[in-house]
Amino acid sequence: MIFRQPRYSKEEFARRGNEIYESQVRSQVEEGNYGKIVAIDIETGAFEVANTPMEAVDRLYERDPDAQPWVIQIGHRAVFRFGSRSLKKFV
Repeated sequence: MIFRQPRYSKEEFARRGNEIYESQVRSQVEEGNYGKIVAIDIETGAFEVANTPMEAVDRLYERDPDAQPWVIQIGHRAVFRFGSRSLKKFV
């Protein structure tokens, strides 16, 4: 069994992950993949798109067992949402 340790703080993961998503990944994955999951290695910029977070991260680990994955849902600000309120404004 492989035990992976994060090498960055939660804040650094978020900063790097969002920066890479916005500058490199978003334009490549957004069209036709709304609602899918993208796992991004915050050290290399490598990424995988899948239907679930587990599937995306597993694919990323297959490519690089030492990856530091950041996960985001395409077209959303987060992978999961708590509560019943929508982020969209009602007209």
